[in-house]
Amino acid sequence: MLMRRLGKWGLRSAIALVLILGFAAVWIVAVPPELLRVGTGYAAKIICSNVFIAGRDADEVLRDDVQAPGHPLLKLINAEVDLEQGIVRTSMLGVVAPSAALHRTGLGCATVRETEIEAARALSAPPAEASPADQDLPWPEGEADVANDPRIAGILADPDLIGQSARAVVVVKDGKIIGETYGAGFNAQTPLLGWSMTKTVTAALVGILQRQGRIDENAARLSPRWSGDRRADITLSNLLAMESGLRFNENYGDVTDVTRMLYLEGDMAGYVASLPSAAERGTRFNYSSGETVLISRYWMSRLADLNEALAFPRRSLFDAIGMRSAVLEADPTGTFVGSSYLYATARDWARFGLLIAENGRWDGQQIVDPSMIGKIYLPTSASGGSYTEGHAWQNGPGGKDTSFGVPEEALWMLGHDGQSITVIRSERLVVVRLGLTPRRLDYRPQKLVQAIREALR
Repeated sequence: MLMRRLGKWGLRSAIALVLILGFAAVWIVAVPPELLRVGTGYAAKIICSNVFIAGRDADEVLRDDVQAPGHPLLKLINAEVDLEQGIVRTSMLGVVAPSAALHRTGLGCATVRETEIEAARALSAPPAEASPADQDLPWPEGEADVANDPRIAGILADPDLIGQSARAVVVVKDGKIIGETYGAGFNAQTPLLGWSMTKTVTAALVGILQRQGRIDENAARLSPRWSGDRRADITLSNLLAMESGLRFNENYGDVTDVTRMLYLEGDMAGYVASLPSAAERGTRFNYSSGETVLISRYWMSRLADLNEALAFPRRSLFDAIGMRSAVLEADPTGTFVGSSYLYATARDWARFGLLIAENGRWDGQQIVDPSMIGKIYLPTSASGGSYTEGHAWQNGPGGKDTSFGVPEEALWMLGHDGQSITVIRSERLVVVRLGLTPRRLDYRPQKLVQAIREALR
């Protein structure tokens, strides 16, 4: 009798478990957790940009860029690429947390809801010039082949110095490339994502508008949402120094402000503008990609209309210094994601580094206002001297540069997964390093920079 009762209870428990699991499966499909949507949205965006901008294979990008360095759940993601429509669709196990990313001419890819696709598709920006760079002219005027300086050839071949999964290293000395190296499957024509190095490009765009007299760094009331509270007093300079006081969580390990902004929100700047103030402006440093997106929304509003704003980076900066490969990506509403999403070849990233090294001048012409160059180099007190008033870093990752022998004057543009541009003005030295090197590997580009400096003495 007891065994029969236990058997009945066992059967009931099994049925209940099946019902619970079935309900949970239906619920996850119908209302997927936001963390899963962040994962599939990230995958769709990365695959889309690498396929349509960099010309890479979708399966390779999913395997190497999304799944290999990421959370184990990402291995459950599958992707479908529609080359004709310019759409990448992703999901987990084929049905869970579906996401999509759309490619648009001149604006790269954006994570979009299915209902946003047609409106987002209507936006575009001028692409790079159709004519290729002159292959006979030396860099930076052209794209002639470069022979590595024998003094640094061994350094560029040292995996410990260039770092695990390095995809490109370019060294510029006295305005010329003196050495470069590329990882397997990558070359001088491959556009690569700079992640947060893009922030300094955003600062330069503001500096170009300053030179044209179209923007004021002391301007306040930057968002129509900021009326009647202390956010109205936040200035453009506060945002450039990451001292707005806005609440923003930059942690990428969960559903936080930054992951929500990048992969769940269609109007990124609108989302950030809705966040509350957490401190008085100018009193606290808080590294925030959201503040850079607000800067993008604001500088774009200073131009006549959206079409002029979408064309501005190409016409005012990229064409001016020969960055033909550069694509600054925009969200579904057309706001540039100036915090994170610029693709360019390593040589074009080096062109931008050279522009900053030459104090905003290019071929005898002042491109970026000198006051913005000053901000890019000026450390802030609220950051303890680690960050500058113009969206750049005073030290490379992991500590003081001087502990590696790199001089204090070195300026750094840093991005997720090991992206860096180092500028040492007095030595007319620029070092670009791009790759897929997660923070847990503890790579320090200062060792590479210092080895190059010593070799060139």
